[in-house]
Amino acid sequence: MNDSDIASAAAPLRRYALGVEYDGSEFSGWQRLVRPGEPSRPEHAPRGEATVQTTLEQALSFVAGTGIEVVCAGRTDAGVHASCQVVHFDSPVERDPRGWTLGATSRLPPSVCVRWCIPVAPDFHARFSARARRYRYRILNRPVRPALQRQYLSWERRPLDADAMHRAAQALLGENDFSAFRTVHCQAPHARRDLQSIAVRRDGDIVEMEVQANAFLHHMVRNIVGSLLPVGRGDRPEGWIAELLAGRDRTVAGPTAPSAGLVFVGPRYPAECQLPAEVCL
Repeated sequence: MNDSDIASAAAPLRRYALGVEYDGSEFSGWQRLVRPGEPSRPEHAPRGEATVQTTLEQALSFVAGTGIEVVCAGRTDAGVHASCQVVHFDSPVERDPRGWTLGATSRLPPSVCVRWCIPVAPDFHARFSARARRYRYRILNRPVRPALQRQYLSWERRPLDADAMHRAAQALLGENDFSAFRTVHCQAPHARRDLQSIAVRRDGDIVEMEVQANAFLHHMVRNIVGSLLPVGRGDRPEGWIAELLAGRDRTVAGPTAPSAGLVFVGPRYPAECQLPAEVCL
């Protein structure tokens, strides 16, 4: 261990929170695929290997001059985007928020940027301090597939009744067992979640769903969308969503909607965390 390593080990840790925006199209998801200390994937690894977490940690480690590990508010799957993912990390070296923000972004690919950095209390936790999480899912509803912004839109050629989808979705509000809307690979110990709001609306050719809950199960949002689509097409009655929720059987619910239309809008924290208004309750 050299002198700089000894100094880093002895330095008190300072905790920071970041707001991170990313296009998930070229990543295999948020979560790091290698453990700290193992050889990392190449910087320009193909999709299936590159992850947002690894990419961000490499950029922050360059700014810090030492290894940095981050913890996120909510992991996203392959192809899923985020407008304000919140992470925290501990650093033995101090940098001003502007230095972290611009320095890290300068080392990130064009598909990722750090929007803001704020020093936070030592007990702040990006995941456990969050009280809610928000997602948005957008569908282009027209006969012809999208050309522009296709990585941010799902596509449905048959006409959708957004009002019927909205009415059906209200059956999901409250604390419920969402087993019908979780993937078989979900590792959560239980399926109970508190769904706080859900809305489906149309704006021209775009049908958009926004949903907020205390937490989400693996593929929960995409499975809800996949089950609302048959209602929107008129293939299922509005009451079908309530039946699915009560039945708790994933095998009879709708298919998982594509990842491209999904954006993690961000978590929400109590005001005392003193984060930007967009991520506060």
